[in-house]
Amino acid sequence: MRLTILGGGGFRVPLVYRALLDDPAHAVSEVVLHDSDPRRVAVIAEVLTRLARGHPAPVPVRVENRLDDALAGAGFVFSAIRVGGTAGRIRDERIPLSEGVLGQETVGAGGVLYGLRTVPVALHIAERIAALAPGAWVINFTNPAGTVTEAMSQVLGDRVIGICDSPVGLVRRAARAAGVDPAAFDQTGRVGYDYVGLNHLGWLRSLTLDGTELLPGLLADDAALGSFEEGRLFGADWLRTLGVLPNEYLHYYYFRRETLGSVRDTTETRGEFLDQQQGGFFERAASAGGPKGAYELWERTRLEREETYMAHSREASGGWQRDSHDLEGGGYDRVALALMHAIVGDSGTRLILNVRNGTTVPQLAPDAIVETVCEVTSQGAGPLPCAPLSEDQLGLMLQVKAVERATVEAAVYKDRDAALRALALHPLVDSPAVAARILERAAGEA
Repeated sequence: MRLTILGGGGFRVPLVYRALLDDPAHAVSEVVLHDSDPRRVAVIAEVLTRLARGHPAPVPVRVENRLDDALAGAGFVFSAIRVGGTAGRIRDERIPLSEGVLGQETVGAGGVLYGLRTVPVALHIAERIAALAPGAWVINFTNPAGTVTEAMSQVLGDRVIGICDSPVGLVRRAARAAGVDPAAFDQTGRVGYDYVGLNHLGWLRSLTLDGTELLPGLLADDAALGSFEEGRLFGADWLRTLGVLPNEYLHYYYFRRETLGSVRDTTETRGEFLDQQQGGFFERAASAGGPKGAYELWERTRLEREETYMAHSREASGGWQRDSHDLEGGGYDRVALALMHAIVGDSGTRLILNVRNGTTVPQLAPDAIVETVCEVTSQGAGPLPCAPLSEDQLGLMLQVKAVERATVEAAVYKDRDAALRALALHPLVDSPAVAARILERAAGEA
């Protein structure tokens, strides 16, 4: 089976390839890389060469410069593109901050701006996949993942599935804090969980081991909550008030004043940090003296990237450093591999994915993309029934889903009113006048 990676020059592509090399099932027989930047994809190909060296069953890799050539014959397509590059991300962050609202690539005004730029490209990709590889399954990691998956599903239906590593990371960290042996995740049916929401906006509402509910005990234990990332991020008092464990990105909503205060006057946004870090990596790796030098440089840069993840939110909640357990979780590379295995093997594996809602949340349209627990077979990913949402959860989901759908509408029809509606209705944008100024500046700086 051929796996095509769009955004094949992306910094985290080696994580996917490493997971494929470690895959005992050898589910993928060839990897095809496609990227709009030939220098970046050449460097990443060097890193993959180093990873494969000496491996008993290396997976062949080739680079295709034309999108159509990369897609033809693919069994799976992994989409992890960044339209506008890190320069676009910097604008998405800085323009909202200049108006006194949060700038972040997937949340708030920054996420809307990124979606407006990305959706047209994602739709073109979806149309080419439908024409050249209609039987392929598309795994979308392109941010903002919920919005982009929703747009692509208009062309590909249920054959596009969005993934994110935040939910599985939350589940695994919470389970470890509750005393669950990590090996239990490999034993069918032992660990259960109820997670529902949208991408970067969801809640873990139940966690069981062999049918015994663990979440109330975990929420009552200050030491256990203080042992993992989300517990420290939100604080024991607020988590007990909620009665659930929120996805880490909900920190932007629940603690918007504190997070905005930590980032508003920053000398360097996350986009600016990554622009310098990754730009420096590709510059040095191009002259690193071959695959070994490129790989070692990549590994050092990757660790620094992971250690600084969501630094402003951590500063707003006490300024603690991520430890080894915070860096664990599942990784989107392993989520993608588990999804491919489940489809190929018709296994019925349960994974948290971004899929069409159906009747999971009755208040949302059936074709709206939600992030929830799914059962995956050869027919794709089907969302499982879940308990009713609380009013606060549902209210936030409905408002942000309206923003996502307006973003898609604006991008597809070049509709300024829809774009303004998407920005102004977002819970983290506090004024239609501010939304209009952000939209005008973004159009002027594009």
